[in-house]
Amino acid sequence: MKEILLSAILALAIPSVTFAKEKKEEKKGSAIITIYSDLHSGFGSVNDDRGFYLDRAYIGYQYKLPHNLLIKAVMDFGQSDDVNDLHRVGFIKNALVSWKNEGLTLSGGMISTTQFKTQEDFWGKRYIMKSFQDEYKFGSSADLAVSAAYKFNDIISADVIVANGEGYKKVQVDDGLQYGAGLTLTPIKGFMLRAYGSYNEAGQSIKDAAQNKDDVKGTTNLAFFAGYKNKALSLGAEYNWMKNTKFANGNDKSGVSVYTTINLSKKVNIYGRWDYLTSKDSWDSEKDGMAGMAGVEFKLGKYVKLSPNFRIWVPEEDGIRNQPYAYLNASFAL
Repeated sequence: MKEILLSAILALAIPSVTFAKEKKEEKKGSAIITIYSDLHSGFGSVNDDRGFYLDRAYIGYQYKLPHNLLIKAVMDFGQSDDVNDLHRVGFIKNALVSWKNEGLTLSGGMISTTQFKTQEDFWGKRYIMKSFQDEYKFGSSADLAVSAAYKFNDIISADVIVANGEGYKKVQVDDGLQYGAGLTLTPIKGFMLRAYGSYNEAGQSIKDAAQNKDDVKGTTNLAFFAGYKNKALSLGAEYNWMKNTKFANGNDKSGVSVYTTINLSKKVNIYGRWDYLTSKDSWDSEKDGMAGMAGVEFKLGKYVKLSPNFRIWVPEEDGIRNQPYAYLNASFAL
């Protein structure tokens, strides 16, 4: 009798365990909730700049469909130059469909651009400070576009993109498009090299608004990145060049960014970063200068990160004083 009862219990239990496992594996949708905020205080010439700040809030959802399809929609709530600083405006950051098959990935819709995505992921601290090209407005992190990426092998991968060229905050259609292509090499484990180039056409409406059409030219971006990462540390460096900023002939910009992270444990690391931005013939001297940053990052469980850090902006233009700040940055990501 005992043997019969034991057999019956096992017969009921085994399918239940199997069903639970299959049910767990069948999860195809997931929510996206990310919040970036900080508490900061300036010193000296920027002593009055202090307080709490909500940088970004991302809310969205993604769902895996059959045949390796993925749909994703994300809203971005952040500051806009078009409204008072007291307000936050919602934008569609992602509204896309992507398809993966072996080494090929195709994406279309409002997608993340490939211009500086590699550098941003390597830096890994977007909630503290944007990567160089994003921070100094060399391009947009998302746009209406179609893209294709292919991984040939463990060493070589390439990607191409055709975008609207105006970013996710300005989705109106213009006559011009932006074309980009990148090549990534991983010759040894942990070491990465990447080159990227893009050309953004000047739309007809921009030409019509210009007093002298000869002064309106397409914008070219070039970016070169090298990085090494292992369990103990990461070190990255990039050079960026933009020709004809905002479609103005001769308004060129360039700059470098170097950043490193040293892992003290799985939950604590220290990091540093140095940026240098300059414009050709100092046409944008008010924004030229150097930025330095050093801080500590604490990972409080799976979803929360805190980082006290010190940063300073050193303007290149004479007569403008340095701008030192102390920050406490926080990130919540589900």
